[in-house]
Amino acid sequence: MTFTPPANDHSPMGDAALPVACFGAIHYDIIAHADRTILRETSTPARIDMKPGGVATNVARSLARLGTPVTLTGMVGNDSAGASIQQILKMEGVAADLSVRDGHTTGQYLALHDPDGSLAAACISDTVLTSAPLHLFEEAASRADSEGWWLLDANLPEAALSLLARTAPSGRLAAEAVSIAKAPRLRAILSRISLLFLNRAEAATLSSLNAEASLDAHSEKLLAAGVQTVIITDGAGPLHVRSPELSLFLPTPDANVVDVTGAGDALVAGTLSALGRGLPLEAAASAGQQAARIALETTGAAPANLTWTAVSRNLHGTAG
Repeated sequence: MTFTPPANDHSPMGDAALPVACFGAIHYDIIAHADRTILRETSTPARIDMKPGGVATNVARSLARLGTPVTLTGMVGNDSAGASIQQILKMEGVAADLSVRDGHTTGQYLALHDPDGSLAAACISDTVLTSAPLHLFEEAASRADSEGWWLLDANLPEAALSLLARTAPSGRLAAEAVSIAKAPRLRAILSRISLLFLNRAEAATLSSLNAEASLDAHSEKLLAAGVQTVIITDGAGPLHVRSPELSLFLPTPDANVVDVTGAGDALVAGTLSALGRGLPLEAAASAGQQAARIALETTGAAPANLTWTAVSRNLHGTAG
């Protein structure tokens, strides 16, 4: 099947994209791009950027760039960082349903990148989210749009993940594994997940297989656990897409890597935006790859040049 790119960012298939409700991390990111390899026990000259971040936030901002209606639900502190994030989200067209928690600071993420764009080290402070009482998530779920997709990120506490998974629209629950440390939080809801995004190491954590096992083996175990569709990244290797109906390996587009921050989140956003526009799974995953490529070639998550037009112009020839 030849895929014809849409005419604009909002109605590529003749209809507007389905909305997406994102639940999870809202951070104030501090990202350092060093001009030489980062070493321990010494300072390194770098350019430092500060902007909103967190998995759910990155996905939500990217979806807004792609013309998909999106709501972001999470927790911030009653501080200047939280106020700044809310203002930026409003300017970028993200509908924010944020709980402001007195006595807590807004989550923060600190990342150190070597000159080639690779991540040398990172730290995170997110107790504003992980310590949040369950009733805040219950109230947020009652307000969320049930007509489109819901995305949960594994920064959420396990009890919140379980509550939201029970409430999510049938057949339209996506989840992002986030990290090796946080992926296990998804175990209890695997059978409810319609679309799971993770990398090889996170897949190994959930499949209980050796990380060097084939991606086919990892995805088979995850489907057996009840996940409907699995998308596994493998660095610069092909993207693995697996459902009961198909098993694909899509070559990774060439990219001039500037910054890896948010590339995986852009993959999620591009895929969900495409699915919400009615594209089949393979074309949607390819759209996600193109969104990730744009993010890799630009500093920071959700770059301004991430648009549906930019994503779709490279999807000619996608097979369905």
